Amino acid sequence: MMLREKMIPCQSREAIVTVLSYHNGIMDGWLLHPRLEKSEKIQSLSQLVLLLNSLIDLEGCPNRALPLVPRGDVKKGEIFRIQILFREHYTWQGRLIWQEENRETVFHSAIELIQLLDEILGE
Repeated sequence: MMLREKMIPCQSREAIVTVLSYHNGIMDGWLLHPRLEKSEKIQSLSQLVLLLNSLIDLEGCPNRALPLVPRGDVKKGEIFRIQILFREHYTWQGRLIWQEENRETVFHSAIELIQLLDEILGE
């Protein structure tokens, strides 16, 4: 994972996840976040959660907007916006936005986020 050296404004807590394939917790996809130099390869839900958590640890300043569509190095797939609005006592609260379906739901913990993604991708 290559992190950007420059200061990124606070509240860069939105990530874009593109899922190309998914089966029983194993995924082939990409994570795009303002603090990453380029899209990061994602191979499991747990890897996704751990990477997002490490990016939140770097918080402390303001935000550049992410494009609605990931950069060209990401293939076509399911695209989700994960907005982590709060992190308290090692749990997250936020919104999961499924771009293709124009659907949005809230989650109250990282476990709930995993369950939501698993339900959506397992369909």
